[in-house]
Amino acid sequence: AEEELRMGLQASTSELFRNKTFASCTPEELAALRRIMSSIKLTPPRRKTRRKMASSKGSLISMRRMVRETMRAHGEPRDLHFTKRRLRLRPLVLILDVSGSMADYSRNLLQFAYSAQRAAGRVEVFCFGTRLTRITRALDRKRPDEAMNMAAGLVFDWDGGTRIGDSLEMFTRQWGRRGMSRGSIVVICSDGLDRGEPEVLATAMEKLSRLCYRIVWMNPHKGENQSFAPNTLGMMVAEPFIDEIVSGHNLKSLEEFSTTLTALR
Repeated sequence: AEEELRMGLQASTSELFRNKTFASCTPEELAALRRIMSSIKLTPPRRKTRRKMASSKGSLISMRRMVRETMRAHGEPRDLHFTKRRLRLRPLVLILDVSGSMADYSRNLLQFAYSAQRAAGRVEVFCFGTRLTRITRALDRKRPDEAMNMAAGLVFDWDGGTRIGDSLEMFTRQWGRRGMSRGSIVVICSDGLDRGEPEVLATAMEKLSRLCYRIVWMNPHKGENQSFAPNTLGMMVAEPFIDEIVSGHNLKSLEEFSTTLTALR
């Protein structure tokens, strides 16, 4: 009876944590949330490649296999052989805002990025405040705390200012044009508070939208508001190039994002 009661209380506490915003959690609750977050399975949608594979049925006939079967059967093949295009997971690029305005969420989004990198296929992770920093290799550690500390040590402008446009421009110039964003889903985690020039952000978002497959903006201020409308200058400038706006204010919203990402079109 005591064990059943203890298990029931634990389940209730986990459900409470899922609906509580990161900004209102205590350090002990955040530590518990990060342990739960490590079990999130993130699977990007699949795309068709140019390579082909054998299939039991389909609309494309495998001419090579049919020729071999015809020669083997002396001109009278018994079955039709088909082919289809191979499927591959789309690359996922996470660009996290670690400026001062995102202090209540940046550490938890970094934990989410760590879980995504270990669960999904090809995942690249960047952090930005006033400049962009690639932390993909730093997160490639077995121990979460070691990965978090190493990634945080690489970002010199943590809890500083925000220049979203300059950071995205740097991404497209150094990595996006070289193929990293080709056919990928780019997730920008930011509240949209930008101290840079709006023209720079608009130009960077336009370039990025032409390079990648989809742009998803994760804004913690959206919360549970289904009729959320951008109210910051950065979000208003970037909105025409955003395919979907999601929330990342609590564990429940991150779990919902991980399930809807697979069906993203």
